[in-house]
Amino acid sequence: MTTEAILQALSNVQEPDLGKDLVTLNMVKDIAIDGNQVSFTIVLTTPACPMKDMMQRASENAIKLLVNKEADVRVNFTANTSSVRKDDQKILSGVKNIIAVVSGKGGVGKSTVSANLALALAEGGASVGLMDADIYGPSVPIMFGVRGERPMMKDANGKGMIIPLEKYGIKLMSIGLLVDEKNAVVWRGPMASSAIRQFVTDVDWGELDYLVIDMPPGTGDIHLTLMQTVPVTGVVIVTTPQKVALADAKKGIAMFGQAQVNVPIIGLVENMAYFTPEELPDNKYYLFGKDGGKNLSEEYDLPFLGQVPLVQSIREGGDDGMPAMIASESLAKNAFREFTAKAVRNIALRNANMPNTKLIEVTA
Repeated sequence: MTTEAILQALSNVQEPDLGKDLVTLNMVKDIAIDGNQVSFTIVLTTPACPMKDMMQRASENAIKLLVNKEADVRVNFTANTSSVRKDDQKILSGVKNIIAVVSGKGGVGKSTVSANLALALAEGGASVGLMDADIYGPSVPIMFGVRGERPMMKDANGKGMIIPLEKYGIKLMSIGLLVDEKNAVVWRGPMASSAIRQFVTDVDWGELDYLVIDMPPGTGDIHLTLMQTVPVTGVVIVTTPQKVALADAKKGIAMFGQAQVNVPIIGLVENMAYFTPEELPDNKYYLFGKDGGKNLSEEYDLPFLGQVPLVQSIREGGDDGMPAMIASESLAKNAFREFTAKAVRNIALRNANMPNTKLIEVTA
């Protein structure tokens, strides 16, 4: 066995999402050969890569078939999360991907989806932050069980920086961590937008593979402020199957498709797709209509990221500060894992095949 023979064999193994072989993509590193033993490292585009096991099996089979059937193949993995950020990166310099989770209206479970997306990414080994950009209705403190806690400050080259809280391995920031929850945030649009800029510029997020941003409902000031401040990698649209939610989801899709905005849509997830008692997982009751989000994604030719059922444990976990991804194995946890796996694949595809997102300029 030689290094050249190993590389030749691995040139027949495709990265399933990017459609090119591992050698062409420069994903094979540190080949070591000792008799019949061969080891090497595959550099993934994200630690949360759902195709890891498939690539391992394909690599082992290629070497045994094309090089040495007696080979003892050991495949290691590391990750260099893909990113298309080409701005000056003065803001959020250590963040590789900025993912906004949006909806056209409130009450569709956007915060639940954001929280469990962040946790599922972290479960796969990624470093993740979650920013609650819903100034008027923050949910993160309740969902992560950090109500009443306050972030610390530190000095960074003469500038005061907020240190985000950390829970379940996720860095957290929310207006709910700075303002007494008994008090309403009665701010005009410019003040809310200023707060969002501070969450981006005055919080020490550090090095992150993904920063998930739980956006407020609608298509207003805060959305524009965020996209004027940082290059958003892409957005995840959340809807429920009912017509009222779908009508508002269409407005969100239209916003991000406008020429002056033009932020890629990673995909659409249908939340509360059906009610299922956890003790009867095969029973599905379509309380809000059937396949509304799935049909909407087909209508607009958007990637469909999956359906999340309406399950009692999701609500209980959010209220108790233990989101579904933290609970024991469940129907809900599997649904969020599957949704996140598709989102991760689409983010990698977006980074490989589309240009970087530019900051938008709003003149009126």
